[in-house]
Amino acid sequence: MKLLRNLALVAAALTFVVAQPVLADDWLTNADEDTRAERLSSYLGGFSGAMWEVGNRWERMAQAIRDDNFELAHYHWDKIGSAIRGGYMKRPARQANADALFLDGIWKNYLETLESGDGEAIRKQFGQARDACMACHVAEDVPFMNDQPMFTEQEVE
Repeated sequence: MKLLRNLALVAAALTFVVAQPVLADDWLTNADEDTRAERLSSYLGGFSGAMWEVGNRWERMAQAIRDDNFELAHYHWDKIGSAIRGGYMKRPARQANADALFLDGIWKNYLETLESGDGEAIRKQFGQARDACMACHVAEDVPFMNDQPMFTEQEVE
């Protein structure tokens, strides 16, 4: 009797397992177009991910300047511009201030200064770049971003 009951339980369990839909491991390509778009949008996030990258690269750039590694500083500064552009691709409302206060002005100028390798000019203009970042934060109504060590304590001299 026990054997029959156990066989019946196994058969029932197998029926349940077989009846369950198989979930694909590929969360993106097997989804319909609308679901795929929603998942990508959620996964890629908004502007904050871009700003996280910018902040990380900013700190690496500042250290590179302190180390007189201007090629590395230039590399990170260039990538900061790319990260911001990628961020406002996802959040177009951020583009106007990012362009006006940062990318169309100080970003281009500082890129050229970093290319020059002139350590004195690079260190001097670092503060102007920081000020442009802080102005953009105020314009985007997130002035509290300026109250952190990368803006209040970081110098490259």
